[in-house]
Amino acid sequence: MGSISVHLDDDVLRRLETRAAGNGRSLEDEARHILVEAAGEDMEAKRKRFLALIRELRRGAPDTSQLPSEVIIRQDRDSDHGRA
Repeated sequence: MGSISVHLDDDVLRRLETRAAGNGRSLEDEARHILVEAAGEDMEAKRKRFLALIRELRRGAPDTSQLPSEVIIRQDRDSDHGRA
């Protein structure tokens, strides 16, 4: 893992410390979090994750050959619900 040294204005450092405290992180963890977010993922990795999510959703999609809800409701209303 690499490391960097960054010199910040006192005001920026105070704001970063305040932000870190508000997020329950150390100053170093907050700075790391901000840098990781700023660097982001490359577009190809995002595209692959998106396509994998779509495939997953399609596998779990309901069977579209099922009866429409109106038909099911009508059948339920027309049934005797086990009453003789």
